[in-house]
This record gives sequence, structure tokens and C-alpha cells, in this order.
Amino acid sequence: MPGAGQTIRPAIRRRLVALLFAGSLAVAACTGSTATPVSIPSDATSSALPAESGTPEPSPTAEPAATFPLTLRDDQDTDVVLATQPQKIVSLTPAATEILFAIGAGDRTIGKVEDISKYPPAADDVPIVATYQGVDVEKIVSLGADLVVADANGLTPPAAIDQLRRANIPVLAIYAPNVEGVLADIELVGDAVGEGPAARDLTASMQAGFDQVAAATGSLSKPRTFYEIDATKEIYGPQKDSFIEAMVALAGGTAITAAAGAPDIPLEKLVAADPEIIILGDAAYGTTPDIVAKRPGWGTMTAVKDGAIRPADDVVITRPGPRLVEGLISLAIGIHPELAGAFPTPVPAESPEVSPAASAAPY
Repeated sequence: MPGAGQTIRPAIRRRLVALLFAGSLAVAACTGSTATPVSIPSDATSSALPAESGTPEPSPTAEPAATFPLTLRDDQDTDVVLATQPQKIVSLTPAATEILFAIGAGDRTIGKVEDISKYPPAADDVPIVATYQGVDVEKIVSLGADLVVADANGLTPPAAIDQLRRANIPVLAIYAPNVEGVLADIELVGDAVGEGPAARDLTASMQAGFDQVAAATGSLSKPRTFYEIDATKEIYGPQKDSFIEAMVALAGGTAITAAAGAPDIPLEKLVAADPEIIILGDAAYGTTPDIVAKRPGWGTMTAVKDGAIRPADDVVITRPGPRLVEGLISLAIGIHPELAGAFPTPVPAESPEVSPAASAAPY
């Protein structure tokens, strides 16, 4: 199955924890923010990505910023009490780092988790207080943090969250099992740091982008699509009812999935499902269309016979943050190449290069 010389990487294994079980674990996705419920329509008609900017125009909001003291309920169903507006914020997920900088709280971010994809560039000088091996709780305490944004799905060790809370540091634990959850979490973080209006402008902009992709793909065929996370040993793809399955559907495809609760998909099942499109979420690790085409047993698949095997930037597709619309557009074009040119290219002014380990930290 894997190409010659390929080996499974620990970084991919860490990524599987976040991706394969997204949406299937019993982690509540409710929040105590004042976020307006969002919907991702399949027949939207808005056109919100102006060619001049390449990003959706945010809708102005008249909603005032939250006042402090403030109590919010996070995605672990925990009440987080904030006496004053946080001025020393620590981010323990790459997505949270992106959110904080996108809504204007980057200058108050004093610590972050290591992010191999190094985004946004403005966060380069923020001290690293955590890696995917652990969290330096003592350092966070010594920095005087008055808010920590953590991952509620296990990427931030639960023991570290408990230690921080015992040290009387408010911890906002977030986890988005679906696209709607991403927007709700952005607004929750915005409320927590006193940037609620900016967060809602961002989510309105993102919703407009989702609407435009839905409008562009709504009348197109929905080809059977396999999003490959890894295939160096077992074959890993999205689970049923997972975040990635939802993204494939929004991008105009019909996702081929592993069973809910199953970490991999047997080759026999994948062959029987006969993907018409294969998207390589593991392209940053060196997986190429040629490697896939040469795998034993894969040659009968329609995608292989038609050469419809396409690399993707897994980070922007799976990271639940401000660049998710960029990821959705790239996924839509991967599934429907005829859409190339239909959207302005939403590349940030300082777009990071995809490194071989960029997909190690989707959250």
C-alpha cells in the first residue's frame, strides 16, 4: 500500500487524533457566548468574495463588546469567569492563535503552542509555552497569564487544564466538531477577550464565503471523493459525520468515509466505494499522485484510472480557524477543477510555505 521507502510519521498519528474522531467523541459543542446560530446552506445565492480583496466583505455589527466581569460557558460545559478583560492571553491551539490575531488580540497574546506551519507570521515572536509533547504550566503561570485558550478534545492534556485552573487561571477550552462549531468558537473567543464585534465581523465574512462556495457547487455533480489523511500503513480518511466529511460536502463532493468510531477504512471497502476523486491531505508528507497510482490494488479505482488525484493543503482545510474559507475554496477546486478562476485566490499577504510537517497541528 505505501510507496517504497514511506514510513508512518508520529506527526501524522497526532493529527489523526484530531481529525479521525472529530465529531464522533462525546465532547459537547455548546457555548455560553451570545453567538447567533449559523447555517451552511446548500443553495445559497450570495456572492461575497470581491475580486479586489480576495476575501469576503464582513457585515458591520452594532453589537457592543462584552462587559466585564463576564461568565462564559466553554465547550467542556465549564463556566469560565473573567473578572476583567484579559491582557495576557496564552493560546494552546494553532487555530486559537490565528483567531486571536485575526480579531485584534494578537498584541495581548503572550504565549502559544508550537505551530510548525508558523502562521500567522505576526505571531513568530510570541514565546512557545507548549508543544504536542506537553504544556509548560509553570512558564504560563510565571508569565502572569489571565486567560488560556485550550483544546477541549485532548490535544491540550486534561491534566494541564486542571493544573492551570487550580492556579486560578481562567481556561477557555474549545472544540469544534463541525463548521458551525468553528464559527461559534470564534465568537466565544472574541467574547472572552473583549473583541466580540470583531469576531462577529469575521464570522459573518466567513459565512458569506461558505455561502458563495455553496452557490457555486450547488448545481454541480457530487463526485465520490476520498480525502486521504494517511495511507502509509492502514488507510485513514474521514469518519462518518466528521468535520472533514462536512467540508467535502460543502465543497461539492460526496465523501467516502470510514465507519463512525473506526480509525481506518479497509482497502476492499475503498475499492468498492470507487472514488472518482482522491484528495491528498497528506501531500505535505511527500505523498504524490504517482505514488498513489502505483499502490497495489488501487489501480481499478476511477480516480486512479482518470488521473483525478489532487494534492491539498491540509492545514487550511482542517484547521478550525479564520482560514477555513480558503481551505473550502481549495477543496472545492480540487473536487471541481472547472471552478478554478471562479473565486478570487484568498491568499494572505504573507502566506506560509507548506512544510513537510505542516499538517501535524491542525488545531
